[in-house]
Amino acid sequence: MSLYAEPREITAELFTALPQELHWRGPPSVWSRNRPPGAAPVHSFLEGPSFDRDGHLWCTDIPHGRIFRIDPAGRWTLVAQYAGEPNGLKIHRDGRIFLADRENGVMVMDPAGKEVRPYFTRPNAERFRGPNDLFFGPDGALYLTDPGRSHLGDATGRVYRIAPDGGSAERLIDNAPTPNGLVLDHDGRDLLVGITRGNAVWRFAAGGDPAARQIGLYLQLSGGLGPDGLALDEAGNLAVAHARGGTVWLFSPDGEPLLRIRSCTGRSVTNIAYGGPDGRDLFILEASTGSVMRARMPVPGRAMFSHA
Repeated sequence: MSLYAEPREITAELFTALPQELHWRGPPSVWSRNRPPGAAPVHSFLEGPSFDRDGHLWCTDIPHGRIFRIDPAGRWTLVAQYAGEPNGLKIHRDGRIFLADRENGVMVMDPAGKEVRPYFTRPNAERFRGPNDLFFGPDGALYLTDPGRSHLGDATGRVYRIAPDGGSAERLIDNAPTPNGLVLDHDGRDLLVGITRGNAVWRFAAGGDPAARQIGLYLQLSGGLGPDGLALDEAGNLAVAHARGGTVWLFSPDGEPLLRIRSCTGRSVTNIAYGGPDGRDLFILEASTGSVMRARMPVPGRAMFSHA
């Protein structure tokens, strides 16, 4: 017997795709060479979708160190390229672009793309294991997942809170098998973190005494690779990109499945962001085809720190 009623199902529509002239045709990067044996060369691997105040969608290309901006009509601009592996991308209230860079740590870029420089690279005098995604809290603190190559057999992935001034970092947890996308819940007290290799979403307090911090299992999924990017709406519902499952799920604050959004392109659904004129369009990245899909949602997305 099913625990919940089967959720409503829709199919996303294609919004835009990386133009042929922006497909990478240079030598394979280190990231590309470290893919599984027999894997085909990649022209891109899109991640980190975030909207700025002008309605432009920003995203990253991990293997080739590229930052793209997509206008409301779906036209692409290559804003920057640098020596790194940018994954998560979030925009500060002052317009700066912050990047979770697997190779370099946390980087910051001006919106014109003229400079990409280190922002925070040495938590507690040690190096990150390999940052993945980030999220701004309402006070400007930056929450960061740092999975490295953690998995179920080496559950050592970390989550950090970097102070608003960038002067210090607190390690919140250090026992996760591939922590990935993350958001603060509707009340701003708990972090929801996608645990990719555990095929789950964990929940735990963002503040308080570290010794008293308890980790809870908010969602347990099956199939696919596991949760990647996360996004919250104004009602507290959580959208979850199910990596390699070709699906985005929408769950209620109590964890009940409300909606299943199927990909109209490939199955490598990596990350998501709410946007559009009324905030009710969910934009979905599909990495294997370099596509951006769009689905109409029942509730607007919650305003990010960049727009608050």
